[in-house]
Amino acid sequence: MTSLWEAFAAAWALIAGFDATLAQIVGLSLQVSLSAVLIATCFGLPLGAAIAVERFAGRQALIVLLNALMGLPPVVVGLLVYLLLSRAGPLGSLGILFTPTAMVIAQTLLIVPIIAALSRQTLEDAWREYDEQLRSLGARRLNAAMTLIWDTRFSLLTILLAGFGRAAAEVGAVMIVGGNIDGVTRVMTTTIALETSKGDLPLALGLGIVLIGLVLLLNTAAALLRELAQRRYG
Repeated sequence: MTSLWEAFAAAWALIAGFDATLAQIVGLSLQVSLSAVLIATCFGLPLGAAIAVERFAGRQALIVLLNALMGLPPVVVGLLVYLLLSRAGPLGSLGILFTPTAMVIAQTLLIVPIIAALSRQTLEDAWREYDEQLRSLGARRLNAAMTLIWDTRFSLLTILLAGFGRAAAEVGAVMIVGGNIDGVTRVMTTTIALETSKGDLPLALGLGIVLIGLVLLLNTAAALLRELAQRRYG
């Protein structure tokens, strides 16, 4: 028990002292995850909006596919990206395997289905409610989609926070495509796994505390946004 308490004390000391190694790992984690969320939003949100307001052949099959991809195993995504970016792969000439860019690509592929599927459901519910009103105003589907995105922005923000939470807590894909290289591609989750296996508990615990703090902060922000949306729209 004494060694455990000492490890916790050392972990808090690393956090309180803004340890350079810990800060670098946290900073890279945030950089990769935020970049992935931004890119995934640019693809996933328009896709979700298009599916919500348009009616086309194969629409239901696409919805089922997106819902299924929400549970896509991260290691499978990591393997696919690895095969694409390896020297023998079609994108091997880019030379970005085992770099933060490869990690962003892997996390983006994981998050796009989540943002697309959840935003589609949110926007489709809003479309059912405002369909007749928007049609009476002569709004085209593109304009209607933009109106719905603005009207449901608080709900959509909670979806983006969920995507960020998935990215920040992911370990399998980034381990495969990033290689967990010290000072280059080592993020919070991969470092926790490595340091725990090495028995270096202070750094692992320190990063674990920071990661839990981020998750709690995201959940608090999501709850506040939901409450704000409910007060605003009843």
